[in-house]
Amino acid sequence: MKIAISSDHGGNNLRREIMQLLDELTISYEDFGPKTDESVDYPDYARPVAEKVAAGEFDRGILICGTGIGISIAANKFKGIRCALVHDVFSAKATRCHNDSNVLAMGERVIGPGLAREIVQTWLETDFEGGRHTRRIEKITELEG
Repeated sequence: MKIAISSDHGGNNLRREIMQLLDELTISYEDFGPKTDESVDYPDYARPVAEKVAAGEFDRGILICGTGIGISIAANKFKGIRCALVHDVFSAKATRCHNDSNVLAMGERVIGPGLAREIVQTWLETDFEGGRHTRRIEKITELEG
């Protein structure tokens, strides 16, 4: 599995924590920044992750901003992206099982690093169930035009 990861300035600390987790799990990833703690615009950091996941260059993406809201909205503007904003373990599992989410968004100002690590690990280890959920994903794809 290969992960694309990025954040805005409000998610830098949590992004670093998640990269450490990915290292521990020996999961390959590429960090798309930012390289500074100065204020940046979250759409600029959602874009490379969403584009590369949509193009199939990465299996999944992880995005983090202060709340996770803005960066998830930006990511979901890209065709083929199913970005889920998650702040609990149950939703992390459900969004993989039922929605086949390919990008995970979280908010650093909403959850702490311990819970974030648990969410990410659950999300990475959970497979899409398929079955009745497949037709629902197909309907989402149809909505993209």
